[in-house]
Amino acid sequence: MTLRTPPFSRFEWMIAWRYLRAKRAEGGVSVMTWISLIGITLAVFALIATLAVRAGFRAEFVDTILGANAHVTVYSTARQNADGMTISGFAQDSGIEKTLLAVPGVTRAAPLVKGQVMAAGADRNLGAEVFGIALADLKTIRRVGIGADAYGDIEQFDQGIAIGSGIARELGITVGDRLRLISPNGAKTAFGTSPRVNAYKVVYIFTAGRYDIDRTRIYMPLAAAQSFFNREGFVDEFEVMVKDPDHVDDMAGSVLTAGGPDALIWTWRDASGSFLRALSIEDNVMFIILSILVLIAAMNIVSGLIMLVKNKGRDIGILRTMGLTEGSILRVFFICGASTGLIGTALGVALGCLFATYIDTIFSFVNYVAGGGVWDPSIRGIYALPAKLQWGDVMSAVSLSLGLSFIVTLFPARRAARMNPVEALRYE
Repeated sequence: MTLRTPPFSRFEWMIAWRYLRAKRAEGGVSVMTWISLIGITLAVFALIATLAVRAGFRAEFVDTILGANAHVTVYSTARQNADGMTISGFAQDSGIEKTLLAVPGVTRAAPLVKGQVMAAGADRNLGAEVFGIALADLKTIRRVGIGADAYGDIEQFDQGIAIGSGIARELGITVGDRLRLISPNGAKTAFGTSPRVNAYKVVYIFTAGRYDIDRTRIYMPLAAAQSFFNREGFVDEFEVMVKDPDHVDDMAGSVLTAGGPDALIWTWRDASGSFLRALSIEDNVMFIILSILVLIAAMNIVSGLIMLVKNKGRDIGILRTMGLTEGSILRVFFICGASTGLIGTALGVALGCLFATYIDTIFSFVNYVAGGGVWDPSIRGIYALPAKLQWGDVMSAVSLSLGLSFIVTLFPARRAARMNPVEALRYE
């Protein structure tokens, strides 16, 4: 009667461990083991770090969109009034605001007046976009109003204007200074339309987290904006916020109907959908590329195991003659390869998680060593390199690494198991 031992018995682990720690002079392949281990560690680390940065960039980008812009913009087509003049926008007393608020899922509908101006301070100037809005509505804008990264007194908004920190930095002004705004569409005279120039006190400076917003956006009280842009009694559009921005497309029809027969809508997905789709494609491509790196690192395990099997041919023959089955031999060498993949994956996960957790510190160090200027917000839109550690990404990296490590280990382990003990001991 043949006594069969259970799979992965203690003696199989003991033999595998002796092979893993054997020195090269003893027929081991410790150098190849270390190379395989380091390769798996770095590949998994790179995969997790890249996925964390991509997830963080996407989350930060979307958050700045939803936190400082309308989820749905309701505007109107150009039309002629009774005097034959072409106009656009909505009458302020049209009641559309209440109709929009009655749509299920809509949390806010704010009337806006928008216009392009030249902002001038001291001896510098730049182009800016003015948003005329009520104080109560400004407070609810998450990245601009109450609770935002800002300084000044938002309660004094009706006595001045709010500007982005990029404008303040470019023009060298701060809270309490006066900012001149120049609009080409000013007062109409017998000689044509003359530019309108007004100076406003800066009472609030905000940082929305997006370079293009902070450097171009100015908020002005609604009544003041209507006067400045000759829009008395009218608003250009309505800024609509919804409870679930991710499903804004499901509400588009209801919002459009509530806006009236001349209304058109533009959602945040319409504005940024192509960029988000490009990010998704890039995420998939990066995952595939880094998966190839993990595969290349895993192939080192194959090289090491093939050398180990070749060097341990005599041992395999002796073990087989002592009664070890093919399955036991296969499991011994599988443990050798799988252990390398398992330890390398664990180390790679630890390094990747630490990188995502302390990315600000790491990036600050890199920026210091490089002398600054590593991250240009005017190109990338946001001010820092973000990272968001998602356990789904971590599990994907772990599954990929372990799966490849286990699969590639089977081939040399199977070769060792099928080695003929007579052939292995023939020349011994």
